[in-house]
Amino acid sequence: MGRAMQPEELRASLQSQADALNEAYKHHSAHDVLERALKDPDVGQLALVSSFGAESVALLHLVAVIDRSTPVLFLDTQMLFAETLTYQMEVAERLHLTDMRVIHPDPAEVSRIDPDGTLNQWDTDSCCALRKTVPLQRALAGFDGWITGRKQYQGAARAALPFFETDGTHLKVNPLAHWDRNDVQDYMNENRLPRHPLVAQGYPSIGCAPCTTRVAPGEDPRAGRWRNQDKTECGIHFVNGKMVRIPAPARNAKAG
Repeated sequence: MGRAMQPEELRASLQSQADALNEAYKHHSAHDVLERALKDPDVGQLALVSSFGAESVALLHLVAVIDRSTPVLFLDTQMLFAETLTYQMEVAERLHLTDMRVIHPDPAEVSRIDPDGTLNQWDTDSCCALRKTVPLQRALAGFDGWITGRKQYQGAARAALPFFETDGTHLKVNPLAHWDRNDVQDYMNENRLPRHPLVAQGYPSIGCAPCTTRVAPGEDPRAGRWRNQDKTECGIHFVNGKMVRIPAPARNAKAG
């Protein structure tokens, strides 16, 4: 057997792979990027991570068209809206997703860290780590990379998002990176895809129920996420294989 890569070697190898893929596919469509990622043996085994939120169905449909047996990881934080849980089951059935995996936080850790379910009220980052990031990290342990629905138009740290990137331990594929909001809506309309029921009720971006509020006309679509807090993402991200908090200036900086 060959020698296992050291962390620094793995990061360099993944970054080189991401750079090469970005160069090869910089002028290609979301479908081409996703198809290459799912069918190229050099990319390895991928899973789609989906929140089944306001725009998730577009990428889920695109994956189902290419290969509906692609593993789909849905993070049930146990604090989601009931509508999201129902929507997840309906979409998975409609798209005939054959490897749907619902991921939960570890019950023992929840009991120890957030026994009364109020952690989100005073430490949202720790709550996101407990209920989302740590379970995701565990679920991804058997995969070489994962597919996300992030897009450049969502702004902040996503403004320069490439098709391929790395978190230090996995390759990340962002097929919709170059789509704008109209592209997403047009795709959903053309394919007659079901909408998340909360969108019509004023929730254009949907996360956990305690940390998501309605958005007024003219507000940024993500204004309802962690309202009145210096927080625009789940708060914990992978950098070089470690979980870190993105500094506020980096998250709030506008694209130049």
